[in-house]
Amino acid sequence: MKGLERVTLKVVEHEQGEWAVLRVCGEMDLVTSPTVRQHVHEAVADGRRSLVLDLAEVRFCDSSGVGVLIAARRLMRSCQGRLRLILPAQGAVDGSHVNRVLAALGVRRLFEVYPDLDSATEETTDPLSA
Repeated sequence: MKGLERVTLKVVEHEQGEWAVLRVCGEMDLVTSPTVRQHVHEAVADGRRSLVLDLAEVRFCDSSGVGVLIAARRLMRSCQGRLRLILPAQGAVDGSHVNRVLAALGVRRLFEVYPDLDSATEETTDPLSA
């Protein structure tokens, strides 16, 4: 049916200091995850080596979304870059869905996770423990 297509993912790019920030909103699934992958690759192609993925507004993430996050980590490491994730602590709408998925799959420890943008882009702030 024409006209009923939903936009289930939105990526907004901006910079904070030396950090390229990709704010991801919506659902990361088989259909939408390639959009996140494309934005990460474009940031690296533009010479960005410090990247924050703000996932605070991601309502759903399946295994393809997790795959994109792991691939982004691998890409940033291969170019001596840095990747940080923003996953809100409890108190945000139910806590972070992505955080629960990463923990359930046993890959949460692979990522530097911060509760908000300010702490993610501050050099002296330690990441949250897994």
